[in-house]
Amino acid sequence: QVQLVESGGGLVQAGGSLRLSCAASGRTFSSYPMAWFRQAPGKEREFVAAMSQTGVRTSYADSVKDRFTISRDNTKNTVYLQMNSLKPEDTAVYYCASVNRVAWQGRWYADGMDYWGKGTLVTVSS
Repeated sequence: QVQLVESGGGLVQAGGSLRLSCAASGRTFSSYPMAWFRQAPGKEREFVAAMSQTGVRTSYADSVKDRFTISRDNTKNTVYLQMNSLKPEDTAVYYCASVNRVAWQGRWYADGMDYWGKGTLVTVSS
């Protein structure tokens, strides 16, 4: 059974940084792409970033490009999201997600993901 467990959320002031982690288990971590999504109160879940199996390919939402960086350590079965220059509008529950498919996707949609963590809350104060 695939399990994804996020950690690292918290309260931070605008302009600050946080690093989220997602520990995966239950399958060969290095065989699948990984992604981060987020959901703000009253809004739909939205794509944030994704990374291919070896890290060669990445994709970012325009709203986080140049501020957030996704990375992974296949020896630790963990994917990370480094978030810099945080803004109040980044406040959301952040979810780690993955798929059952090995192919890289051009676009990532919440309803196309197969596995989800329970999320970690990030609150950015102004």
